[in-house]
Amino acid sequence: MSLDAERVVERRRLKRRISIWRIAAVLLAVLFVGTLVVGDPESSGTGGILPHVARITVDGVITNDRKMIDLIDRVGNADQVKAVILEVNSPGGTTTGGEALYDAIRRLSEKKPVVATCGTLATSAAYIVALATDRIFVYGNTITGSVGVIFQWANVTELMKSLGIQFEDVKSGTLKAVPSPFEPTTEEARKVTEEMVDDAMEWFVGLVETRRKITPDTIPGLTEGRIYSGRQAVDYKLVDQIGDELAARAWLAKERGIQPGLRVRQWKPPAEETGFLGFATQSIAAIFGVSGSKFAGLLDEAGAVLELDGLVSVWHPASN
Repeated sequence: MSLDAERVVERRRLKRRISIWRIAAVLLAVLFVGTLVVGDPESSGTGGILPHVARITVDGVITNDRKMIDLIDRVGNADQVKAVILEVNSPGGTTTGGEALYDAIRRLSEKKPVVATCGTLATSAAYIVALATDRIFVYGNTITGSVGVIFQWANVTELMKSLGIQFEDVKSGTLKAVPSPFEPTTEEARKVTEEMVDDAMEWFVGLVETRRKITPDTIPGLTEGRIYSGRQAVDYKLVDQIGDELAARAWLAKERGIQPGLRVRQWKPPAEETGFLGFATQSIAAIFGVSGSKFAGLLDEAGAVLELDGLVSVWHPASN
């Protein structure tokens, strides 16, 4: 009898243990789901699983960024995202980078409404990005426009002469690797470079004509690369209206039927892996009294400027 009693007691203990683990598993599941629903979208890089309006920020120097393209495609495939606000604040960047973002945003706009809200700058390649959206909002003093393409190179031949350095090469043709900083630019090299710039410019102007339904030649300074204030851009129909994110939300509600009460959630490209480099970045940032993410962003932007190559669509004030 004592043996049977011990077995009964042991079974009861086992049942209690199993019940405890089941309760713990349920609590963990609830906690996990709660984290997905109300978790911090800023740190996760996504907007959560509830219906919302996604905000994607395009700032700094624009390059052909694979992570940003993937992010835009993910937003397009996310059923919980009902509309997208593209927050633009950039002087531009590479023409190819602007083109890649334009194509990605046009794919996105086939699935859900997309509007652009422009900050201090939305020029050159950044204006290309804004052109891809359904409606462009600017502040009255936003600087926009600067429709144009640049191809720049340095000529260091005189410097090399002063240093007693002579650069030599063997090329398969006279137009291979030209223009070159190590030799004077020939008329033939300059001609083919100008043709390439003109071709890119024709594409850019055609984009403006098609998307804005205007005749570029009738807009003062447009084909000469002029910049415009937000108010001027509205007058010339280069953008749609003066307004901020609230105005964009109101337009989405009125014209696209987007529920006004939906929250706006920030979507970000996935963060870089940390490791020793991340620790070093955080440590250096702490010395200067800034956040690690802000310091890393400054490093990325500096690197992007140094990597600018090929055709460039970027605006900056001319130096004397």
